[in-house]
Amino acid sequence: MEIDFEKGDGLVPAIVQDVDTMDVLMLGYMNEDAYDKTLKTKQVTFYSRSKQRLWTKGEESGNTLELHGLEVDCDNDTLLIKARPNGPTCHTGTTTCWGDTASNQFGVIEQLEGIINDRKINPKEDSYVSSLFDQGINKVAQKVGEEAVEVVIEAKDDNEELFLNESADLFFHYLILLHQKGYALNDVLNVLKERRK
Repeated sequence: MEIDFEKGDGLVPAIVQDVDTMDVLMLGYMNEDAYDKTLKTKQVTFYSRSKQRLWTKGEESGNTLELHGLEVDCDNDTLLIKARPNGPTCHTGTTTCWGDTASNQFGVIEQLEGIINDRKINPKEDSYVSSLFDQGINKVAQKVGEEAVEVVIEAKDDNEELFLNESADLFFHYLILLHQKGYALNDVLNVLKERRK
């Protein structure tokens, strides 16, 4: 990965994004030493312009940022860091440095689809998902139908935990069905976007 540290007098902006929610958490700066330490320790480390030294996020508060991915932009002078926060990111106690945002969980869906796709391409003997793919489209579609009926049944009762668990089962099996058919959730979202016009 080529990073142009010279353009910013040895520093590059580092945008931190939550790997699970996709929320932008903070902006910091890295020099080469901070970049190297981040890769080595898997804990996001910055160069503090006020302290004039390396600063690992959470070194005092314990609210660390666990590295899960790192990309450089098209000009090679800005980093996008995907991390999992262990506690609030901002020193004020909020989720992000822009306050508490309405977090989403689309990153979790992306990870789940990655696992489902991997089980389709690289089947594993002890994998439930792989076993469903092996049984074919009829079995997968049947499971979606069964889970849908269970969601309807639980919707009529007052047990929120059971309703949410059955809803998660339905969504999970629906993702498997999409991948069995050669699609992903984004294909369905694109249809919804077109309908919105």
